[in-house]
Amino acid sequence: MRNFEWMKSYNSPFKPPTPKFYIGKIAIGTPYFFPRITRKSKTKSGYLEFIPKKIGFDFVSLGWKTKWEPDDYRFEWSPVWSFVFFKWQIAVTFIVPERYQYWECWLNYYYETDKTKTTSERLEQAKKQFPCVYTIHNGKGNEETVCYWDLILRNKYTKLK
Repeated sequence: MRNFEWMKSYNSPFKPPTPKFYIGKIAIGTPYFFPRITRKSKTKSGYLEFIPKKIGFDFVSLGWKTKWEPDDYRFEWSPVWSFVFFKWQIAVTFIVPERYQYWECWLNYYYETDKTKTTSERLEQAKKQFPCVYTIHNGKGNEETVCYWDLILRNKYTKLK
């Protein structure tokens, strides 16, 4: 996925991501590690060194992979924009409701539906191909079935069957 392709979720039937700001000492990974520079080791031939960034930007795209099939999407990490200045960081993380299900459903909708169809038809196709309905056990013998499509779509699209 190109670096900013996830931003198309703003112009989709899904609830828009909300920016969450952080300002403070370096604490937000991009994606798993603190912002750093990778270079060839000066002491060990054929090895790499990882050096903390002193100054710089990182634009981390939505992290995802496919698991068992080409359309079996798995969420890895949220998009992050980060600026580091010595030991300080300004970071913007884009937060969505039900992040695992949100991004997996969005990826399915975005990549696996027919873009010549209407939004409603594409949603119908995505829900059929990727139902995203789970049964949750609360540990007290009670079960609850949740359709995550109802939690992640904008209100006008949750009424669609």
